[in-house]
Amino acid sequence: MLVSRRTTDHELEELSAPLRADVRRLGASLGEVIVESGGADLLEDVERLRKAAIELRGSRGDAAAAQLARVVELVDSFDLDRAEAVARAFTVYFQLANLAEERHRVRILRERSRSDEVVAESLAATLAGLGAEIGDDAVDELLERIEIRPVLTAHPTEARRRAVVDALRRVASELDRTDDPRLSASERADAERRLGEELTILWRTAQLRRERPSVIDEVRSVMAVFDEALFTLVPVLYRELERARPDRPVRPFLRWGSWVGGDRDGNPFVTPDVTEETMAVQSEHVLLGLENAARRIGRTLTLGDRSTPPSSAIAARAGRDPRGEPHRRFLLDAANRLRATRLGEPGGYPGVAEFREDLWALQESLLAGGAERVARGELQQLIWQLDTFGFHLASLEVRQHSSVHRQALSDPGSPVAEEVRETFRVMARLQGRYGSDACRRYVVSFTRSAADVMDVYALARGAVPEGRLELDVVPLFESREDLEAAPGVLDELYGEAEWRAWLENRGGLEVMLGYSDATKDVGYLAANLALYRAQAQLVAWARARGVRLTLFHGRGGAVGRGGGPAGRAIRSQAPGSLDGRFKVTEQGEVIFARYGNRAIALRHLEQVTSAVLTASTSPHAERLRAAEARFQEPAELMARKSEAAYLSLVQSPGFADFFASVTPIAQIGELAIGSRPARRGGASQDLGQLRAIPWVFAWTQNRCNLPGWFGLGAGLQAVAERDGVEFLRGMAAEWPLLASIVDNAEMSLAKADPLIAGLYLERGGRPDLVDRIREEYRLTRRLVLAITGHERLLGGHNILRLAVDLRNPYVDALSFLQLRFLRDIADAEGDRAVQLSELIRLTVGGVAAGLQNTG
Repeated sequence: MLVSRRTTDHELEELSAPLRADVRRLGASLGEVIVESGGADLLEDVERLRKAAIELRGSRGDAAAAQLARVVELVDSFDLDRAEAVARAFTVYFQLANLAEERHRVRILRERSRSDEVVAESLAATLAGLGAEIGDDAVDELLERIEIRPVLTAHPTEARRRAVVDALRRVASELDRTDDPRLSASERADAERRLGEELTILWRTAQLRRERPSVIDEVRSVMAVFDEALFTLVPVLYRELERARPDRPVRPFLRWGSWVGGDRDGNPFVTPDVTEETMAVQSEHVLLGLENAARRIGRTLTLGDRSTPPSSAIAARAGRDPRGEPHRRFLLDAANRLRATRLGEPGGYPGVAEFREDLWALQESLLAGGAERVARGELQQLIWQLDTFGFHLASLEVRQHSSVHRQALSDPGSPVAEEVRETFRVMARLQGRYGSDACRRYVVSFTRSAADVMDVYALARGAVPEGRLELDVVPLFESREDLEAAPGVLDELYGEAEWRAWLENRGGLEVMLGYSDATKDVGYLAANLALYRAQAQLVAWARARGVRLTLFHGRGGAVGRGGGPAGRAIRSQAPGSLDGRFKVTEQGEVIFARYGNRAIALRHLEQVTSAVLTASTSPHAERLRAAEARFQEPAELMARKSEAAYLSLVQSPGFADFFASVTPIAQIGELAIGSRPARRGGASQDLGQLRAIPWVFAWTQNRCNLPGWFGLGAGLQAVAERDGVEFLRGMAAEWPLLASIVDNAEMSLAKADPLIAGLYLERGGRPDLVDRIREEYRLTRRLVLAITGHERLLGGHNILRLAVDLRNPYVDALSFLQLRFLRDIADAEGDRAVQLSELIRLTVGGVAAGLQNTG
């Protein structure tokens, strides 16, 4: 929840009362559906397990041990069909609880917007504050160059089926209807009936996909977010900026990107044909959105030619209109041309520039005719939408592993080489049809030398005749070693005449930093500090050569993959690393969490914009540099100690087998939540081949959350022993980077559960490793509390703490079911093994919903 100060118990009760009411209402309605479907005894079993888990949470000592035994006995008493029904009940309950929390967030946002108080991190508050600090002229200059690029990815972290997501949206819609005080009695009765119907559909909808989604399925899922939120949301954000600075025109600054259908690193299903089809789908959606908007606005432009005389350009194009409404005729004709463009029929627009010129001509005619409100109204919003999305919707980015390019060059006649060449041909065709921005960036995974970048240019030259393809090759540095080597690789590239000529022609350079693999390689703290150092070194490299640098942040949703509150993460980046430009991946579950609801999406984009503006100012950079200079040496000490502790654990002999035993990683790999395989190198148990998403996902499932905190305690302890805890408190107070690291770890620790995690860890048969994990947990927890000054985890975030506390017993119930299934599957065969595997996957989705985290 978005609360800027500590909430009192009384305020917390007032704030949470509507949320509790929604949860109770949905829970009771779900109970009715469960009884209708499975009988009263099913609901009784669900309630017995729920109450037993709650009682376990409140037990201590011998009483806790006895209650634990009772919970295990209860779970073991269910046959598999009953266990499946109980697990499904808790899973659906969490989905409804998440829906209630989303509604509550929207409720609070609306209440704040209606109050007289200035909302923190709003554009109005941010621009007023910056104006007072750096002056209005400097703010205007910053607004002229700000650019924010969210890049949507298909990384498989959304565990819910699209059918489930759609069912939940319909439940939300009916819930909103029942809250409408304007409804008549019959309308309210119908809304209640429909709510019950939709809850029944949700309950009876299978939670698990039977097959993995295809790449085009993933593309269409992202398009649903565009249709339902992004297209209409963008002009709302620009209106907020216009209200904050009414004296200057708004320059659109959002530019969307996508890897869905372009990211072929480790995904054999992303082929050149799929990439071409992806852009066709994107274009269809945005052209339909523009066409519908143009037609809707055109029908309202019933301004007569006497009251609002058209310009000569509009009059000539509109011709003799029998209604005498030339502006209406002109825009409706434009809508028809958009339709022809979408369907590939004669008379369409040859490109986006021609449609933009038509809209400008229409706007100028309305202004000249005295209809300024109309010119600056809905028509202006259509212009903003066009400037933001073009005819391509989002810039489709291609990603491929550097080793594939080496293979293609070493064996030019191979199928691999031909597929790489065909990818460049597709990029050229897409640029020819939709414009150069439609598909020009090519991200190279595991860039480790200048050759890894130059290989791409060599392959592109061989595939596409000179001048037909505009290509921006983006090096991606992922491991700690690669991050440290990044400036040296750029030095090598700078020595290449061809690359230097490209750089001078483009006027800027983009470099991508991978958060997930770095954290998996060296641990949470060491990776965050390595990423910060890499940012600072790359900024220094670019500044020394007069290069305009854009850093592309490959963040995941979970803390162990660079996740956490976006605004705080932006403000904690190295000084000078933004300079008005911010680009970041939005992955899997994060896409739906941030953009699935328009009010929440608007608040997120407003906070990101606020943070980018703030972090791009000189005073902010100066404060960061001062903190960095003071704390660089202790930070390096923390990083060394943290990395050593982390590596001593994950490099222990037999750790890969231990990991496989104490997590449901095998079943996570079977989840049909994305088209991409979980491992880069097939089914090997080697942790090096395991992608970061299932690594984090697995530790979330066993309630350890290890990637989000392990090693932090060892690093903090090294500084505490030498300089004292008070020094660490000052370090966190003055340096946003450490504050962000500690706050995110606090969240991971709060969502971890030592009791449940212990039951999973015991399955590994390695008490030595278990002891090290427990010791590091206790150390990290103690030092995080000492630095934050909280008496308990999330003590400064009471509403969030409340949400975690309310959910934990219910998550426990699913964890106990999952533990039972993991135990039983070890000896199961045939149909029983298949059923148990499916049940484990069901609980995986339920736990993910309960914790609101996957990978």
